[in-house]
Formats: sequence, C-alpha cells, structure tokens
Amino acid sequence: MPRTLVIKLTAGAEEPERANQAFTVAATAVASGATVSLWLTGEAVWFAVPGRAETVELPHAAPLTDLLAAVLEGGQLTVCTQCAKRRSLTEADLHPGTRIAGAPAFTEEILTDNTQAIVY
Repeated sequence: MPRTLVIKLTAGAEEPERANQAFTVAATAVASGATVSLWLTGEAVWFAVPGRAETVELPHAAPLTDLLAAVLEGGQLTVCTQCAKRRSLTEADLHPGTRIAGAPAFTEEILTDNTQAIVY
C-alpha cells in the first residue's frame, strides 16, 4: 500500500522560503509516486488563485509555478473553507481541480492509516 503525505502550508508570499519548502516537498513526493494532499490555509490560499504563484521569486529554488503545476497534475490541492470565505474566494476563483474543504476533511485525511502529516 502506498504511503500518503498530507502537507499543510500556513505561509503565503510573505514567507517565500517556507512556502517554497512545502511546495518542493509536495512536488517531490508526487514525483516519487506518493499520494499527496497539499492544504493551503491562511495567506497560503492565494497560491491557489491563478497568477498568484508567479509573484513569488526565491533565489536558488524551483519556481513556485512549476511546483504548483506538479501538485495539481499528480496530487490534490485543497483550500481551507474558512480561509477561502474570509477572502471571498470560491472554487471558480481557483486553479481547476482545487477543492475547498474544512477541518473534518483534513482530520479524516491525517488520521488515515499509512499517512504522514507535515505542517509548514
């Protein structure tokens, strides 16, 4: 049975290193064949809006847009329900395939057998 990696990112563009680290781990895990679920909370939800990841530049790091594309292609990207509502975001505002879900779904994911959770 393959392992699942659930990553929660709580930092947005104001903390590019932390954000890039979370996306790098998520994209690397996708490339490794793991089941990956990346949750965006707080200011990180803006990365799910088209055009926002392009605004982040970090020297000596993979472009956030490339990492985001890898996660969207091979993993699940989720935006926190309350965080989306506070920013007046709906699924129509987000990259295709991004879902909006809350604490019950997050809790169910991280309590599943053979799952590792990481928070950035």
